[in-house]
Amino acid sequence: MSLIVQKYGGTSVGNPERILNVAKRVIATQEAGHDVVVVVSAMSGVTDGLIKLARQCSSNPTEREMDVLLATGEQTTIALTAMAINGLGKKAVSLTGAQAGIITDGVHTKAKIANITPKQIHAHLKNGNIVIVAGFQGETTDGRITTLGRGGSDLTAIAIAAAIKADICQIYTDVDGVYTCDPRVVPTARKIDEISYEEMLEMASSGSKVMQSRSVEFAKKFGVIFEVRSSFNNNPGTIVKEETKNMENVVVRGVSIEKNQAKVTIRQVPDRPGTAAKIFSALAGANLSVDMIVQSDSVGDTNDISFTLNKDDLTKTKKSMESVMKEIGAKEMTTEEGIAKLSIVGIGMRSHSGVAAKLFEAMAAGGINIQMISTSEIKTAVIIDETKINEAAVLAHDAFGLSGKV
Repeated sequence: MSLIVQKYGGTSVGNPERILNVAKRVIATQEAGHDVVVVVSAMSGVTDGLIKLARQCSSNPTEREMDVLLATGEQTTIALTAMAINGLGKKAVSLTGAQAGIITDGVHTKAKIANITPKQIHAHLKNGNIVIVAGFQGETTDGRITTLGRGGSDLTAIAIAAAIKADICQIYTDVDGVYTCDPRVVPTARKIDEISYEEMLEMASSGSKVMQSRSVEFAKKFGVIFEVRSSFNNNPGTIVKEETKNMENVVVRGVSIEKNQAKVTIRQVPDRPGTAAKIFSALAGANLSVDMIVQSDSVGDTNDISFTLNKDDLTKTKKSMESVMKEIGAKEMTTEEGIAKLSIVGIGMRSHSGVAAKLFEAMAAGGINIQMISTSEIKTAVIIDETKINEAAVLAHDAFGLSGKV
């Protein structure tokens, strides 16, 4: 008998009919001879509705109370899912994050998991129950409810799978798995049968919306094999695991795109030790995540420093740079919106040459200008005009022959 953790997202449990379908799928897994722990998200739209309610009661609700409120979304789903399973004649019990033994740090709205003590999970499994756990939440050592932020339910599932030493963690969503590119952008994109943690991490950080980076990082750290698959059919999904030798035969595994980007340029920055540190320390202090960084020679003993980040962070970035600009003696700061990032990812890039050149040739053939370039061992990324990003994705996808079997 194997032990399986299954996670169902908001669309999978979006209404009573879908919850009943999830219940039937979970029961089928148990009847196939497996112990099952299920992690669920709030029903689609519920979290947004709770946030709206909070704003109607207070223009500036405290983060502590927001966590208490938002945690009720998943608690509603676990109860309904357990009811559905019980109603079909099987045994199920629901557990909040705290009851499941998930201990977090004290950072409200974006807590990190510090430890999991799954005593209740093991006890209920031993009694023949299907255990339904609320995703996205935990509790501090002093009893405060916390939420885990974006991708929190995926993280809950991966972390529980690690804690109870599950054989596999299945992430059920509204897509069949991980694709070579977003099929809505590249119609010829294909589902990937298996992908390494490193490739999945790079794709997640480059715009792929299937999984959040920190869930993949957690899985890699603790060796949790997981599968991304659809809750609306029985098709096999994409297995994410440690890389194997044969994975290197595929040079490029996929193409990711990320829109809503912006570029910030600090002009005529004095060329002396510590100036760049002051710029990026200020950004880090404001909790701003920077992506690409390029430093170029300007005039005399100064440089221009450019970096990209999410467009929504521009206002906060400008504010954080005001005092730093004066302190380091930079001339001015300019910003540019309307840009997007395209990335090609593959562990096979480590052992194959000419990959970047092929990408640049594909962009040139389509008349697409490259504004910035960033590379790592298994990724090459470029910044281009946002209006060209879909066309660029098709060109890159075709250039590396990703429309066939992967």
